[in-house]
Amino acid sequence: MTQKQAIRLFEQRKVRTLWNDEAEKWYFAIVDVVVILIERADAAAYWRKLKQRLKAEGNENVTNCHALEMLAAVGKMRLTDVEDMT
Repeated sequence: MTQKQAIRLFEQRKVRTLWNDEAEKWYFAIVDVVVILIERADAAAYWRKLKQRLKAEGNENVTNCHALEMLAAVGKMRLTDVEDMT
């Protein structure tokens, strides 16, 4: 599987992305998007709690959420919840 990582900017904020050749899709780090939407530094905690609540409600979007390795702020590859544009 060939993958290509990139950083995209949205309103001067970084959004980690990953291209998957097999699926022919770009995947976006959900936490990075949440930071932009809620404008708070604790986006990871916010996302964990929101994901927990959505799963409890039976929301299929969260159930189908993938985790892929992406470069973290500490410079190491970490599993990160991602979503595509569909």
